[in-house]
Amino acid sequence: MSRDSTTRVLSVAFLLCLVCSILVSAAAVGLSDRQARNKVEEKRKNILQAAGLYRADRSIAEQYAQIEPRIVDLKTAWFSTDIDAATFDSRAAARDPQMSHQIQGNLDVAGIKNRSRYQDIYLVRDGESLKQIILPVYGKGLWSTMYGFISLASDLSTVNGFAFYEHGETPGLGGEIDNPNWKKQWQGKKIYDESGSMRIEVLKGVVDKKSPDAIYQADGLAGATLTARGVGNLLHYWMGEDGYRPFLEKLKEQGVKL
Repeated sequence: MSRDSTTRVLSVAFLLCLVCSILVSAAAVGLSDRQARNKVEEKRKNILQAAGLYRADRSIAEQYAQIEPRIVDLKTAWFSTDIDAATFDSRAAARDPQMSHQIQGNLDVAGIKNRSRYQDIYLVRDGESLKQIILPVYGKGLWSTMYGFISLASDLSTVNGFAFYEHGETPGLGGEIDNPNWKKQWQGKKIYDESGSMRIEVLKGVVDKKSPDAIYQADGLAGATLTARGVGNLLHYWMGEDGYRPFLEKLKEQGVKL
């Protein structure tokens, strides 16, 4: 009796596990398309927010129609038509030896080691002229890699918006990069000065608004010095010579008309 009872229990447990695994697998397959659509929609929302164009009372698809996705080849510092911007995944490309660029140690201020040779960027036009450009940026914070978008005005230096959409920084400390007030302060800041030198920096404390350098400075994060430093570092990398700067300079030479 004991042996029969044990066999029956194990048989029931096996069948239950089998049924549950089938149900979970079926649910995962059935929801995969919806999850993919949600991921795309969330990315589009983040792009719109960085550009200051998102409105909660309108559909994301309708608003995103004003955004033009393009692919930039950072090696040639210009647009590429070899890759479909709609399906390109820069994170996957950064792991692909054929599509990645290994960052030399002294240049890797963002702490990312490798990046994709190609990047998806996003244009907002005013007729034929460029109104603003949204650029993906990322780099190491204290606990995580911080992923965000920065939007630049047509002068390719003035920040229209800057926001992170994925990170694992400490809530209440480094996590304050999600604070609307902290994000709002970036509007109107300048990456480069009139001579072209990169000047943007994240302070340890609060910006002195009376200082002539205030236009190039952002408030730090109380109790999160390493996260704030990571934000400054990733901006210096992506806005520098190994990042988008050669492309931005070439774009400016074109009169920002494409």
